[in-house]
Amino acid sequence: MTVTRAEYCVIACAETWRGAGEVLASPMGLVPSVGARLARLTFAPELLLTDGEAMLVAADGTVEGWLPYRRHLDVVTGGRRHVMMGASQIDRFGNQNIACVGPWEKPRRQLLGVRGAPVNTLNNPTSYWVPRHSRRVFVERVDMVCGVGHDRAAGARHHRLGRVVSDLGVFDFDTPDRSMRLASLHPGVSVEEVREATGFALTVADEVPYTREPAPDELRLIREVIDPAGSRAREVDR
Repeated sequence: MTVTRAEYCVIACAETWRGAGEVLASPMGLVPSVGARLARLTFAPELLLTDGEAMLVAADGTVEGWLPYRRHLDVVTGGRRHVMMGASQIDRFGNQNIACVGPWEKPRRQLLGVRGAPVNTLNNPTSYWVPRHSRRVFVERVDMVCGVGHDRAAGARHHRLGRVVSDLGVFDFDTPDRSMRLASLHPGVSVEEVREATGFALTVADEVPYTREPAPDELRLIREVIDPAGSRAREVDR
């Protein structure tokens, strides 16, 4: 069966929680949510999922437990959560902006606001999901730092940036200076296409692997159990 770009993105998002153990997955966005549920149903059975409010749920939404806000804060500040946030801008060291575009004194556009990004990035592992990879998002320098990157973390105990997943590929920070590296390409995407869509110089190996293929059972779970309506395709429009 032909695997869609959205399904490769789901697989890449799911992989961010591989080996995480019993931590709270906090996916923000449809594709990361499908990925977290897929991970829970396959290779990460210890993963904890939330309904986004106060309940711990199984992959099908069945309530498994209660997570009041005071306990949620304990989980966050203790490093026992792996959140996948969005990014209106992200730079080579993983600094993320979701607050405004343009100078702080007089921004051209107001966005979500800083929200919980500093707490997330300084207190628990954080990854990012970017459904439309472009130079407007992958910038040389973010207009405002919300999520804290490697060049600003100053040895924060639980600071760890996992991966950045976009509709073009997967990126990590496994370089000597902790700057962004192209870790894998989604099938059908070239290195040149990624470079052209990125506003800074990426670290790129001589040979870049492709994002792994979903197993037949994973495809069945995505298409028949987790997202039978195919909503994932609306978030990835390439």
